[in-house]
Amino acid sequence: MFSNFRFSGFLVALLCVFASAHAQTAHLAPAEHAQSVVAFQQELNAEYRNPHESPLPPAERKAFKGLPFFPTDYAFYVEATLERDSTALPFRMKTSTAREPEYRKYGVLHFTLNGQPLQLIVYQSLDLMRKPGYGDYLFVPFTDPTNGHESYGGGRYIDLRIPKSPVLMLDFNRAYNPYCAYSPKYSCPVPPAENRLPVAIRAGVQSDH
Repeated sequence: MFSNFRFSGFLVALLCVFASAHAQTAHLAPAEHAQSVVAFQQELNAEYRNPHESPLPPAERKAFKGLPFFPTDYAFYVEATLERDSTALPFRMKTSTAREPEYRKYGVLHFTLNGQPLQLIVYQSLDLMRKPGYGDYLFVPFTDPTNGHESYGGGRYIDLRIPKSPVLMLDFNRAYNPYCAYSPKYSCPVPPAENRLPVAIRAGVQSDH
């Protein structure tokens, strides 16, 4: 996925994001949504099996059977409103290493989950903005109470594209782990404190440790 420092998986990652575009912009019925999540999981597993793209060390990749996922849950597929922030200045985001890539705050997603109003800040990588075809990529890193036992301790990521409408679908079933969850050779953004959710997100990739 795009927010990990080594960009060896661009093609498969790009396909994953394109496949998610429909799920982001259209409110899918439960059956269609479930099919879209299965397709996302299959693409992600294919990336992890591919020796040219996988973040897994060779021994783990050879034994790889598939990522563990929480059961697909339609309740974690929520409508969100994106409040644009066009005044935010670039900043250096902390990572799992000394690297501090430049990001900017693109806006804030407002949504309701389990009856609770919540928000997440959406970021845009300045490096990716300069790459042809990636100018509309958005990045949502977050943490939640499942981290460290049910999901990876360092938090998870969701990829979005810049929407044509401020209303979009936010799908936590597509939450995935940073590559540094599998190997220290990667440098991964650390989810900022303001993106700490107070509710448990039992959707997306689970912890396998």
